Amino acid sequence: MGAEPGDEFKAAVVAYVLDSKPEEAIEILSRFYRVDEPKLGVGVFRKHSKGVRAVYSGDRKEILAARREYLYDPFVIIHEFYHHLRSFDGKHRGTEKNADKFASEFILAFNRVVSRFADVSTRKSRS
Repeated sequence: MGAEPGDEFKAAVVAYVLDSKPEEAIEILSRFYRVDEPKLGVGVFRKHSKGVRAVYSGDRKEILAARREYLYDPFVIIHEFYHHLRSFDGKHRGTEKNADKFASEFILAFNRVVSRFADVSTRKSRS
C-alpha cells in the first residue's frame, strides 16, 4: 500500500473520529493513500446486518454503519476504510484479519502519542 504513515498521522485520524468528525478522518486517509473518498452513511445492507457494526460496499464505495454511534468508533471506521483500500473493480481483496490489524495499528499509535503527551505533562508538573 505504499509508504507507511507515522504515529502522529495515525493518531490524528483516530482523534478526528473520536471528535465526531469521521468525514475528516476519511478525507485525510483518502488523501494519504491516494484513493477516492468513500461515502459514509447509516443503515444496513441486505445479508450483512446481524451483529455487524458497519460494512463496506465496493459497488457503492460506501461505508455504512449499522447505527450512528458507530461512525464515531475509530476501530470501525478505520477497519472499513481498509476494505475500501483493498477493493478493486467492485471486488474485495482484503481479509477481516488484515482489516482488524490495520485498524489496531492506528489505535495503538494514538495510545502511544497520548502516552508521550501525558509523560511530558507529568514531567512538567513535577518541575
